[in-house]
Amino acid sequence: MSTLLKKLKNKTAVLGVIGLGYVGLPLAVEKAKAGFKTIGFDIQQSKVDMVNNGKNYIGDVVNEDLESLVESGLLSATCDFAEVASADCVCICVPTPLDAHQQPDTSYVIDSAESIVPYMHKNMLVVLESTTYPGTTQELLMPILESSGLKCGKDFYLAFSPERVDPGNLIYKTKNTPKVVGGITTECTKIAAALYEAILEAPIHRVSSPAIAEMEKILENTYRNVNIGLVNELAILCNKMKINFWEVIDAAKSKPYGFQAFYPGPGLGGHCIPLDPYYLSWKAREYGFHTSMIEASMMVNDRMPEYCAERAAKILNRFKKSLNGAKILVLGVAYKQDIDDYRESPAIHVINELEKEMAEVVYYDPFVPEYREGKKQKTSEKALTAKLIKSADLVIITAAHSKVDYELVQKHANFIFDTKNVTKNLKDKSNIEVL
Repeated sequence: MSTLLKKLKNKTAVLGVIGLGYVGLPLAVEKAKAGFKTIGFDIQQSKVDMVNNGKNYIGDVVNEDLESLVESGLLSATCDFAEVASADCVCICVPTPLDAHQQPDTSYVIDSAESIVPYMHKNMLVVLESTTYPGTTQELLMPILESSGLKCGKDFYLAFSPERVDPGNLIYKTKNTPKVVGGITTECTKIAAALYEAILEAPIHRVSSPAIAEMEKILENTYRNVNIGLVNELAILCNKMKINFWEVIDAAKSKPYGFQAFYPGPGLGGHCIPLDPYYLSWKAREYGFHTSMIEASMMVNDRMPEYCAERAAKILNRFKKSLNGAKILVLGVAYKQDIDDYRESPAIHVINELEKEMAEVVYYDPFVPEYREGKKQKTSEKALTAKLIKSADLVIITAAHSKVDYELVQKHANFIFDTKNVTKNLKDKSNIEVL
């Protein structure tokens, strides 16, 4: 049994997490809750200070858990990567966005790896959790780490284990979501699996290589992207055919096999689903292959904010109004229900499309008091009042938040364009149109 394996089994290993965002902080908390001394690393001093003060900023983390773990000394945070030297295992949980040309931006992964190199030591485990294209761990990360003079599989262990964080999910959290692990060598896989077995209450699925694990994560999110693209396209068609597509989906759901319900909306949001297919299509071109079906779904989904703005214009036109100068109230800028995460939110893209046509747009979101997009900043209305609702020429629902009184909205709105079908149970729908 390796020295590191023994440390993981008796919980004397020191664990590190690089990146204290939506993935990294919940993971660091679970490691500490399992009884391991855990160090969180981040380049943002504000996040480090909040963690060290026991102040939570991630919805899926229980405030009391964070506070007690910091007080007990099991969890701490730092901007000083020299402390990597004291860690036995380090998980990299940093962003992997797209650049201006819709190509993978792996700079955060590269920077993290280069920050680790000066402090690497024998019997160390490094796990990449950031979603990325197949080949990243072996082709990009391993050479950087081996520049330390240590040999992967002999002196240190390296694996990929994709994050499966679903913000706002009330059932599946970091602790109980099954984990996929693929190491460079069999021993790397064994050690990485042992790490997660020691901290999670979920099955660990071992695969034969990091590339398998990397492709698996891309498959998960591309599967959703393609199916959402399908229902978005059918929603557009059904609108032309005067068919309620939401009722069509409910009817299809009655089949107990062979069908999984996906729903249309104003576009795709979050860090993974809108971005991951671009990673795959970019990597596929290296092999002279074009992911035609995947790229087609991406085109449909990317166009939905523009389509929603067009539908809004047609609704206003019925009342002899134009988008230019119209006051529009957008309900919800988070990318999904009941969370404060607005990364890649389609609602923000809808707002941008409306403002391009010179509409006056205000928004209300009980979870997102303000948002920033580049140099642009908007602030939520403080309260959803009858006066605010009445003042809008059109209300557009772009997030299905449960903390919104939709009966109040329906009662006082001139007209509602519901892109999430959250008004389906209201008795009076005379001033409502669904996507």
